[in-house]
Amino acid sequence: VQVVESGGGLVQPGGSLRLSCTTSGFTFSASAVNWARLAPGKGLEWVSGILSDGRTVYRDSMKGRVTISRDNAKNTAYLQMNSLQPEDTAVYYCTIGFASWGQGTQVTVTS
Repeated sequence: VQVVESGGGLVQPGGSLRLSCTTSGFTFSASAVNWARLAPGKGLEWVSGILSDGRTVYRDSMKGRVTISRDNAKNTAYLQMNSLQPEDTAVYYCTIGFASWGQGTQVTVTS
C-alpha cells in the first residue's frame, strides 16, 4: 500500500488549499479514506473521512470549511480547505484504514 499526500504549502489567513491523497496497492474504491493533522505541540487530530459509498464525516470544528471527496478512477482522495486560519497550521496526513499512512504534507497559514 502506498499513500502520498500533496498540495500543502504556505497560505495567508482566509486562503484555501486542496490537498491530494494519491494511493496504490489496494482496492481504493472499497476503502475508507481519512485525513488527520499534527500541529506543533499538539496531538494527532482527526479531520475528516469519506467512506467507500461516498458518505462523509467531519470534525465539528471544521464543518463548513473543509470538503472531502474521492475519485475512484484516479485512486485519489482530496481535502478542500477554505477560510484557513493560523491554527490550521499542521502536517496533514492521509490514512487508509488508519493502518497505512502517507508521509504528510505541510500546511502553514501565516500572514
